[in-house]
Parts: sequence; structure tokens; C-alpha cells
Amino acid sequence: MTKRVLDIVIAVLLLIILLPVFVIIAFKVKSKLGARVFFRQIRPGFLGEPFEIIKFRTMRDAVDSYGNVLPDSERLTSFGKFLRSTSFDELPELWNVLKGEMSLVGPRPLLMEYLPLYSAEQNRRHEVLPGITGWAQVNGRNAISWEEKFDLDVWYVDNQFFWLDIKILWITVGKVIFHTGISSQNNVTMSEFLGSKNG
Repeated sequence: MTKRVLDIVIAVLLLIILLPVFVIIAFKVKSKLGARVFFRQIRPGFLGEPFEIIKFRTMRDAVDSYGNVLPDSERLTSFGKFLRSTSFDELPELWNVLKGEMSLVGPRPLLMEYLPLYSAEQNRRHEVLPGITGWAQVNGRNAISWEEKFDLDVWYVDNQFFWLDIKILWITVGKVIFHTGISSQNNVTMSEFLGSKNG
């Protein structure tokens, strides 16, 4: 109950305080990427139940001559990179938090197609609500391997408590300011999860 109250109070305050930022980002996204301001996608939530996540768009709808979607590195704009490096693209997820589909802190909601690829232990990351930030995000984010990330997620599931959430939120602020752990070494975004070598 305390966690839910914290989620609601902080989400409401941030939505009010950051309203001008939302308006500016929405205008910029529309002018640079087109009329579709938000990126919406079905993701697994608590116990793997699907929900629709909402974020600001960071990529162009670009395809090759055969109609195939271009790689992330070619679709991600400089403005999109800025949104990701500052985590501003994640701000609309505050709405998911208010709806009870996400928490401020928890394992990041990944892709539905990853669900069959998790080991039983890795799948335990869905025993709590997914979060905007989490233990894995403040301990490497996209700069660590999938296995390391899932180990950190499961550790959070087993050790979560109020002051840990406060600590993660505080560290997240520093991570956003200094732009650390944003990308893996060889990818603009995190590489695709193909299954665990330990699975």
C-alpha cells in the first residue's frame, strides 16, 4: 500500500510540474517525426499480463525499398537520442503508473515475444509491477548483459522495500543528469534478447 501511495503522489506531482516539458516535447516530436507523438506498444506487466505502454516517439517510420523496417541506428534521430539520454521519452509512462499498470520502481517491461525465452528464475521478474526505473537501470541499464540485468531484476523482487525504492529513485536522478549506462557498447539500443545461455 505504501508503494502504491508513493507511486500516485510522485506521479501526480511530476505530471503537474512537468506539464510544460510535456507540451514542448510533444511539439518537437510532431515537428521532427510527424503527427504521431506517442509510441504505444503492448508489454508484459504484473504476472506477464499485457498492457499498453506509452512513450514519446524517438524513431522515424523508415523502411527500405523492400518495405522492411530499417535498423534502430538508422531510424533513431538526434532528437530521439537526446530524449533517450535524458529519459524524457519515458515521461508518458507516468500515466501507466497512475492507472496501476506500472510502478515508479520495478523491472522494466520488455517485449511480449521475450516471455517464452525466459528461464523460470528470470520469469520471476514479473512477480511485481514493471517500473519506469529499477535496480537494473541504476546498475548498468543497457550497458550490461541480459543475464546481469535479469539477475538484478530478480534480486529486486526478493529484496524490495520502501527505502530501496527511494534509493533507486534518487540514484536515477543522478543517472539521468550524467547520462551514464544509456547504451550498450555496440548498439544504439539494447540488443535483442534471444534466450539465456543459462536458461
